[in-house]
Amino acid sequence: MASSHEFVQYVCDQLSDAGAVTYKRMFGEFGVYLNGKFFATVENDQFCLKITEAGRALLGEAATVIEPHEGGRYFYVENLDDRVFLAELARATCDALPAPKPKKKKGV
Repeated sequence: MASSHEFVQYVCDQLSDAGAVTYKRMFGEFGVYLNGKFFATVENDQFCLKITEAGRALLGEAATVIEPHEGGRYFYVENLDDRVFLAELARATCDALPAPKPKKKKGV
């Protein structure tokens, strides 16, 4: 079951206190970016956050890990009501992830 645009927009709105949140279609679902850094997905109307130690510290050891696609392990973030917590979680996760690789220019 594919995610609805309405749910993706809701997730991004809930995360908006963290910074510039955007999304793109990815593998039939959606990739979520904070200030240009990929940090989460929305798959089957579920918010899936890349696993980092910073995220684990905020979510606790009881955080659910799911594999929405082959080889991908993510925290499943069920509670999307607390905007302040979600912003903190998104910022902490992005801070723990490496910077995106610069894109190569075409024809070079």
